Amino acid sequence: MSSTTKDINRVTGAIIKVSLRLIIYALVILVLYEGVTIGYEFGHEIFASTAVSPAPGTDKTIVVEDGQSSLQVGKQLEEEGLIRNGYAFWIQSMFYEYDIYPGAYVLNPSMTSKEMLEVLSVKPEKAEEAPGS
Repeated sequence: MSSTTKDINRVTGAIIKVSLRLIIYALVILVLYEGVTIGYEFGHEIFASTAVSPAPGTDKTIVVEDGQSSLQVGKQLEEEGLIRNGYAFWIQSMFYEYDIYPGAYVLNPSMTSKEMLEVLSVKPEKAEEAPGS
């Protein structure tokens, strides 16, 4: 090989190394940015949750079965369109120390997840039996 070819190979190799490093740095920055953004949104949903829809919203009856965990209830509420994130609901229930009781509840998407936790943490009154039954 001539010295010109060696010089060209050396310069080309240096350019490729610098390019790969720049691509790796850009990917790391992108991943960090996305992670921070997702983390912020998740934390905001836990500590400053907002309603899914504006008032008045549409009431929905939700039945919480005996033995259902707060994570399962959160997923159920998410599927019904009452909250945005079932995992944030679950963490809220642990952080604010709410117990969720079985029963039927009327909830509204204009309520925040914390307001829903407050409703779900009150034992529903059992229907009184009719006299003479």
